[in-house]
Amino acid sequence: MIAIIDYDAGNIKSVEKALQFLGQEVIVTSDRDTIIASDKAVLPGVGSFGDAMNKLQERKLESVIHDFVDSGKPFLGICLGLQLFFESSEESPGVEGLGLLKGKITRIPNEYEADGKIVTQNVPQIGWNNIKVNPSSRLLAGLGENPYVYFVHSYYLQAENPEDVAATTEYGVTIHAAVERGNVMATQFHPEKSSDVGLQILRNFIKM
Repeated sequence: MIAIIDYDAGNIKSVEKALQFLGQEVIVTSDRDTIIASDKAVLPGVGSFGDAMNKLQERKLESVIHDFVDSGKPFLGICLGLQLFFESSEESPGVEGLGLLKGKITRIPNEYEADGKIVTQNVPQIGWNNIKVNPSSRLLAGLGENPYVYFVHSYYLQAENPEDVAATTEYGVTIHAAVERGNVMATQFHPEKSSDVGLQILRNFIKM
């Protein structure tokens, strides 16, 4: 059983459908006992960091998430879920995140310098971009060289510990696009919207 943690943050249905397509029994829930009893759990989400943390707190899910992680069972964050794994975000000053990993969440710049020129780019980043995968990543195993995945985000991760970084991408800055430490892993991009590459990532998670 895979629990998708329901905290009214959107993007849940597409994750549920992708996992069911791969033959998994999935439950969307905010019930503590159901989450803890599950074999794996997923924290998806779209929206703002502060609103998401408020919703997790309202449903008393912070302690549930920490207890699930402490159990050693695989736990996957997607998009906003990745950002919530960290301590804070520029998007919502003063709001504490889950603190599962160390790093900072900052806004993607609208402009950057390249070859002595100022380049303007769209924010949020919406669309396909290739990632450079850390060969030691279990979550991203078997994807081939520079696979393309689908992003939708305005804020990005700079992980404090280089060994936590499972993949990077470039969008005016170097973005830590995926992280992995023990049973805790997350992607800034959407595997459930990333075609065959994304399905392979979810298969890797399922096999853990």
